[in-house]
Amino acid sequence: MIGQQLAGRYELQDVAGSGGMSSVYRARDTVLERTVAIKILHDHFSGDPEYVERFRREARALAQLNHPNIVTVIDRGEFEGRQFIVFEHVDGQNLKELIAREGQLPVDQALALVHQVARGLAFAHDHGVVHRDVKPQNVLIDEDGVAKVTDFGIARSLEPADGLTETGALLGTSEYIAPEQASGNRVDERSDQYSLATVLYELLTGEPPYTGDNFMAVAMKHIQAPVPSVRDTRPDVSPRLDAIISRAMAKRPEDRFPTTEAMMAALEAARADSDGVPTPTPVAKPDDGATESIPVPGPLPPAIERSRKGFPLPILLALIAVGIAALVLALIIAGGGTDSLTGDGGDGGSGGSGDRVRLVGFSDFDPAGDDTEHPEVVPAATDGEASTYWTSETYSSFDKEGVGIVLDAKSSVDLSQLTVSTDTPGYTAVIEASNRSDGGFKVVSDSQTVEASTTFDLKGGGYRYYLVWITSLDGRAHVNEVKAKN
Repeated sequence: MIGQQLAGRYELQDVAGSGGMSSVYRARDTVLERTVAIKILHDHFSGDPEYVERFRREARALAQLNHPNIVTVIDRGEFEGRQFIVFEHVDGQNLKELIAREGQLPVDQALALVHQVARGLAFAHDHGVVHRDVKPQNVLIDEDGVAKVTDFGIARSLEPADGLTETGALLGTSEYIAPEQASGNRVDERSDQYSLATVLYELLTGEPPYTGDNFMAVAMKHIQAPVPSVRDTRPDVSPRLDAIISRAMAKRPEDRFPTTEAMMAALEAARADSDGVPTPTPVAKPDDGATESIPVPGPLPPAIERSRKGFPLPILLALIAVGIAALVLALIIAGGGTDSLTGDGGDGGSGGSGDRVRLVGFSDFDPAGDDTEHPEVVPAATDGEASTYWTSETYSSFDKEGVGIVLDAKSSVDLSQLTVSTDTPGYTAVIEASNRSDGGFKVVSDSQTVEASTTFDLKGGGYRYYLVWITSLDGRAHVNEVKAKN
């Protein structure tokens, strides 16, 4: 078909790619004098009403999805009995080609790309369309680093009845297919979420999470095999990001993030973590086109380098043991007890007269906003890891009563103190309490400016739920750890 002109306007120049249902051509729009991409349904499908309808539906679906992270549809038509769709031409490469050339991507670059894809998918989901074939080959990267989702060829409406048979039809690509889709069951936006997580896994490790000899062998792994840990291949990936991928790839849709927006929020938090991790690789940030080069740590001081190379192993091990023992003794003498070493937030004693009470991050609390404030990272506020945190959204102006995080003591307790640790000091907070998790909170502390570690003295008691209620902030607030005593 090279050289032919479709609809008296589009002159086919060369084949850009070919799939099971259609081929994509580069073409010249002779009217507007620009390069476009044209997808043409294969001839042997043109007589099949169902495939023709799927093709037409793709054009209809894309026509309503005007978003910077989705390839724009320009026109559709029929040429000699064959259906075609005209798209914007993206001058760049797809994610699969990027992986083939670069291998494992830097964490921040992988997160930036997947976050853009998530934005496009979330927009499609908001308009009632689920993609069903999210894979690296269907994500185009233009010369400015902008990711664009393409090929909605097997997309379908989120409505229960959209006119086409679904049950029993194994459509999709095996390396990225969600378990419910591989089982022939109904899909929704959480199926796209699963596939997007497999794409992120591949960007970080260089390989899909599951491989096999044929479609069914791989599909069965998606249904039955445990979710592999990214950190087994990439130890530099944070536990937080590993947990995000594992959750998004949960076998049951109800165990994944409730929405694509919630997954995006988790990715934002993980990306904020990665911003502070030194990496020797320049990181491209497609969101703003900027490139940030982070310096590589310099060589070790000569004395340390000599000791690393020259000490006999037994002497080196003995020195390490002595150093650890000295550190333990110093912490115990300083009054930290063994909790200082383990970071335990359990019921053991801790340097004060009261007993430590274990709190568990229960939910975010944003009644004056959109009722969601990064719920996916609430557990990080009580996980015993000072490097992880619950985060508020970013505010350029804070014009509402407050926002916060609810903590569960598991039973009614009379707390005397609650200590908040943060790596974003400077916001103002007060502690409130209730026996309901969703409201009825009463103020039980004075308002304070939260520093790196701030202890609130509590008054009144007998409450199960405690709310760290942030009443003033500039930017965003982190709650890294919350500990309590009765």
